[in-house]
Amino acid sequence: MKILISSHAFAPSIGGIETVSTLLARAFVRAGHQVVVLTQTGERTDDQFMFRVVRQPSLGEIWQWLKWCDVFWQNNLSLRTLWPALLARTPVLITHQGSYCRRPSGLDLVQRLKHAVVARTTSVAISGAVAGCFKTKSELIPNPFDAQLFAPGPPTTERPNDLAFLGRLVTEKGLDVLLRALRQLPEPVCLTIIGAGPEREATEALATQLAVRGRVTFAGPKRGAELVALLQQHKILVVPSRYDEPFGVVALEAIACGCVVVGSSGGGLPEAIGRCGATFPNGDADALAASVGQLLREPNERVRLLEHAPDHLARFRPEVVARRYLTLFASKVR
Repeated sequence: MKILISSHAFAPSIGGIETVSTLLARAFVRAGHQVVVLTQTGERTDDQFMFRVVRQPSLGEIWQWLKWCDVFWQNNLSLRTLWPALLARTPVLITHQGSYCRRPSGLDLVQRLKHAVVARTTSVAISGAVAGCFKTKSELIPNPFDAQLFAPGPPTTERPNDLAFLGRLVTEKGLDVLLRALRQLPEPVCLTIIGAGPEREATEALATQLAVRGRVTFAGPKRGAELVALLQQHKILVVPSRYDEPFGVVALEAIACGCVVVGSSGGGLPEAIGRCGATFPNGDADALAASVGQLLREPNERVRLLEHAPDHLARFRPEVVARRYLTLFASKVR
């Protein structure tokens, strides 16, 4: 099968969509299929991919690859590349990652157009929460994580660090909620913030204001083996998002590295956490502090939660997720 993938953002950009597109493209190739990725990310990477990457394609190039492929998979809706596909009558599948996954209100013409397009194509949702945003029925296929990279590491009697945050430093990710929760925890409890973003200075200022700056380490963005090694040193990953996360690949990565995950309860994040952690109401610093505090006091409970990890993670392995997509692709090209 010839599979054309639209991934608006792609490596070397860092993010969930970029990761998912890469993992599944590799899995499709390993399964014996031909893959080409279209992306608007112009910056190049030194990585050698198993498939062709076409950066910032012209309309002519988009049309050329649409005529080449058997099926066109959009990893998140992109109107820029979708309308030529509709003209070319290419079978299209759209996976919804979250940016437009809300019911339209008022005029909101762009949102209404996107939902109208979704109703006329094959719809894939990464979580039940995302599927519920659309009137049309969606196939439910979760995002994968890199099962070859993320692993628990050698067993130790006790991990040296307490809490970690992994993600972009932006308001909606809820770092302010996490810092307010940290203030309620005993003095020895510390936090490592992994990531970068426009709210770095504001977050440092808030940590100082709350008198917890000395308990917070800003590690900056990490990737690959360096990220894995850092997660393996922590007991708990906290995902304190203020908004409803569509899913949460970071939760899978942390669980695979041996961390229990505590995350906000809205959206699809609980589906990623499964029975390997706990949830709290979005924005509730008191509830977050109580949940984290209990897990830090009860190491046996952390061990019990992580006993579920192998079974939970098995369904998110790239080859497992890829097989579900390939079955769906094949049903559209017959």
